Amino acid sequence: MNWVFLILAGVFEMFGVAMINKLHRDRSWLAFALLITGFGASFLFLAIAMKTLPMGTAYAVWTGIGASGGAILGMWLYGEPKNMKRILFIAMVLGAAVGLKLVP
Repeated sequence: MNWVFLILAGVFEMFGVAMINKLHRDRSWLAFALLITGFGASFLFLAIAMKTLPMGTAYAVWTGIGASGGAILGMWLYGEPKNMKRILFIAMVLGAAVGLKLVP
C-alpha cells in the first residue's frame, strides 16, 4: 500500500509543478492555492510512504515521477520540445524508478 502512496505523492508532485507554470502565466490566487495543495499533498503522501519504504528508494522514486512527469506535462500541455532523445531519457528515469521497486 505504501507504494500506492508513493505513486500518489509523485502524481501530486507533477500537479504542483504544473501549477508553478500556471501561476507564472496567470498570477491568480486559485493557481497559488492549487500549487500549495499539490505540493502539500505530495509531501503528505511521501511521508506516509516513508514509514515503511527506505528513504533513499522513496525519495528517488518520488523525484523520478515528479521530474519525468513534469517534463511530460510540459511537452503535452505547454508545447515544450518533443524529440526522441528527450523521450528516451524520460523513459530511463522512469525505468530506474521501476527498477528500485523490483530490488529488495
